[in-house]
Amino acid sequence: MSRRFFPVSLLLGGSLLLGSGLACAESWPENVYNPKPDKDDVILPMPCNGAMVFRKIEIPMANPLDDLPITLGQDGDEWGFVEHSYPAFIAGSFSEGKQSKRRYYLMAKYDMTTLQYQALMEGTCPTPSRKLSIPITSISWFDAINASNKYNEWLRNNAQSQLPKEDRVAGFVRLPTEPEWEFAARGGAKVNTAEFRDVRYPMDNVQNYEWYSGSQSSNNKIQLIGLLRPNPLGLYDMLGNVSEMMFTPFYLNKLNRLHGEAGGFVVRGGNYLSDADSIRSSSRKEMNYYDGSTPMTSKTTGMRLVVVSPIMTSTQRVKAIEKSWQQLGSSAGHETQAAKGHDTVSELGNLASNTEDKNLKNKLNDLEGQLRASNQKQEEERAQSIRASLNLGAFLCTKLQDDGKFLDFITQNYALLCKGKDANDQNCTMRKNKLVDQNERLTQLTGYYASSLVDAASLYGEKRLTEQMTVFTQMLSLNKRLSGLTPFLNAHWQNQKQYLADGKINTAAWLARCKQVSIAKP
Repeated sequence: MSRRFFPVSLLLGGSLLLGSGLACAESWPENVYNPKPDKDDVILPMPCNGAMVFRKIEIPMANPLDDLPITLGQDGDEWGFVEHSYPAFIAGSFSEGKQSKRRYYLMAKYDMTTLQYQALMEGTCPTPSRKLSIPITSISWFDAINASNKYNEWLRNNAQSQLPKEDRVAGFVRLPTEPEWEFAARGGAKVNTAEFRDVRYPMDNVQNYEWYSGSQSSNNKIQLIGLLRPNPLGLYDMLGNVSEMMFTPFYLNKLNRLHGEAGGFVVRGGNYLSDADSIRSSSRKEMNYYDGSTPMTSKTTGMRLVVVSPIMTSTQRVKAIEKSWQQLGSSAGHETQAAKGHDTVSELGNLASNTEDKNLKNKLNDLEGQLRASNQKQEEERAQSIRASLNLGAFLCTKLQDDGKFLDFITQNYALLCKGKDANDQNCTMRKNKLVDQNERLTQLTGYYASSLVDAASLYGEKRLTEQMTVFTQMLSLNKRLSGLTPFLNAHWQNQKQYLADGKINTAAWLARCKQVSIAKP
């Protein structure tokens, strides 16, 4: 069930604390801050009886040091040193609950509007108007940081109970980091891997989703929020209308990683003047913090906020992080090595602890760190491979159902139509050949499915498969278009567990289980 935060003004009879005094302000009509309301919206109050709407950006990872590997940027781009693809990781600040296997952060549904900015930054409350529901621009990065700070202070003084909390510690608003922004701009966990890597999130026609190219789309001016369609996460105008400032500084791209030199601030996405090719998730530009002696501003650049939490929220959480950290890259997590009693990482640590030679101790500690990092990288790559294996198993289960039921159908037809017919009957001969071909096709498919299942058990083992089954189930639940695969994944997992338990290859039973999957009607 979604959580909805309501303007605190409703509880205070229309009077809100603004600065050090009280200000009576007209309540904002919903259409000025949320022209496209949705049941999953998360609403935080603002000064002047206002509000700002956020969306949950969910990530299927639960433990403190869990994060999701993603690829950002774009290959084959003319501006490779700016936008070339590179590996990154994303995690959520807030947990859904103790039993949940996913976390999330919040991202503003729309760019910050002129009305919202004025409510934060001016000494008097603006009159709410749809005309002011236009993204704020011509502000500097420092103005954006100041507005974020003003909002944080106001929330803590007036509506702290409505802020999402992690470990009972209230979150805070800020500009997004590049991974936070690009993960959301690409559609996050609501799209599949191929769609995530595309230049734009899935859309039928870019003109239905983004303002761009001057007179071709936007009529050469910034448009009101919420006029077009949202991206898969319910976010509006992520790739057009106004570019958006990032919290982190600009780095060049060095093929598989970011370069070490930090520069100005980053703006992401296109704007109402960008050409159609610039309306892409990988678009990023550097802007100087200053224009001569004054802070840099731009008529095409605005801001969008996220809500996140501190990481080190309590002693208990720090202990959980320490425990996870000690397990990272440890050989103890590898079934084969642990079974043999070999834990190279621990052995190196013990050697370092017991040696009195300072130089040797440092070398051993360095070697331990390098080995742990290498082990951890292998574990992350293995986890991705396991999820791909589970995805393949679920897909093959759908094919087994289709081909298996089709074989049953043509078998029944052959028995019904050709019983007692002469062996030279041409129609029956054709039906029999088709029956033989389909049976051979199903046999090959069943064999391939069995090989994949057995290989997964041999390569990964029950513990790793079980862990990633939990993660992959969450990933499917977040993507409505792939949720129909879930019952086939469950059937495949039953087959996988059966083999893990008894080591017997039972293709007939596995085929029967996939054929029995019922698909819920929409």
